[in-house]
Amino acid sequence: MEPSGHNPLEKRESNSPTPPTPPAQQQHSAKSAKILEACRWKDVEALRVLAASEGGLVSDEVRQQAWPLLLGCKPQNDDIEQESGTGDWKLLPRHRDEDQVQLDVDRSFIYYPRDQTPRDLDFRKAELSDLITEVLRRQPYLSYFQGYHDICQVFLLVLEPQTRAPAVARLSALRIRDFMLPTFAQALTQLHLIPAILNTVNPRLRDHLSLTQPFFALSGTLTMYAHDIQEYGDISRLFDVLLAREAVFSVYMFAQIVLQRSDELFETPADEPEMLHSILSKLPKPLDIEALIADTIRLFEDHPPEALRMWRSISSSSVLKTARWHDQLSSQSLEDGEWYFIQQSKELEWAERRKLVLKTLWKYRKPASTVGLAVLVGVVSFWLRKSSASSGILGALWRKFSGYQGH
Repeated sequence: MEPSGHNPLEKRESNSPTPPTPPAQQQHSAKSAKILEACRWKDVEALRVLAASEGGLVSDEVRQQAWPLLLGCKPQNDDIEQESGTGDWKLLPRHRDEDQVQLDVDRSFIYYPRDQTPRDLDFRKAELSDLITEVLRRQPYLSYFQGYHDICQVFLLVLEPQTRAPAVARLSALRIRDFMLPTFAQALTQLHLIPAILNTVNPRLRDHLSLTQPFFALSGTLTMYAHDIQEYGDISRLFDVLLAREAVFSVYMFAQIVLQRSDELFETPADEPEMLHSILSKLPKPLDIEALIADTIRLFEDHPPEALRMWRSISSSSVLKTARWHDQLSSQSLEDGEWYFIQQSKELEWAERRKLVLKTLWKYRKPASTVGLAVLVGVVSFWLRKSSASSGILGALWRKFSGYQGH
């Protein structure tokens, strides 16, 4: 901000899409009134329905009230202390990822807004850097990922300054937490729901893509599609429904995109996974956002996640399950998000140790001598001492086999 405190963007053109012209204007105004009425009464269920319906939340002015409610933010005029934290965040310790944040901020605002001067862009980038840094310093357990700035950029353009950090903090801890863990392991597990969804709708397409890992969907699901969609009106409209629906809805959306491209995909041989990955890693253009949303809603209703066998592999602490139902998010706090994060981190650590043990077991599956067996016993017993797994089934079986009793 300028030394005088003047914001050089205050009088510049709004980022909202161009308002509709009559006769659509009347319908637009009527829907705006409905949304604002729902905001006034904090009717989150009505907001979810309106956000998913054609046209979404219609304008940024309306979104400024609706998005924080969809994320469960406390009203700014509440006497209750804001959960995102008080005090000057600039006095908090640096977050370990701040250098990467700055690198990404430097290459932000590529596609929108389009009416900015170089001076305006510098101001926007400074705001974006402050927003991301504040959220990370107040929630230091979260890990930054490349693409997070694409999400925050949309929130910065839509929301008013005082609601940005609280909204992004809740989004981070309660809606996209799986992407902010120490590793991407649980994020990648989400992607394996896509083949499971395809199999329920189009088994032939699933078989055709069997050699192609679903990592082509990582950029889209990771960034709520903000990295791939270049039109501001489209991405803000898409955020309406992503914030209103379940966390897993984003995964279903990519599955729907794949289903819609089946004819194109069948033209590429199944034994060319690199080519198929290249096709699927880019969103089709043009992309009919309204049709995609409507089709994804039908796909979700026809094949809910509980009907997928792969759903059992999703951690109970994953956002896909802790934000599975509409009423879950509104009752959760940032402290809840941190607790789930700790549980997920423990699961990741356990998974890595389990992988190491299984690798060791495989290596010594046919011990050539007593020495080999002794090494095996020593390695696994050490692992059991270092983890909480000794009380589980694997630990019980190992104690029976080796005589190890623990400490």
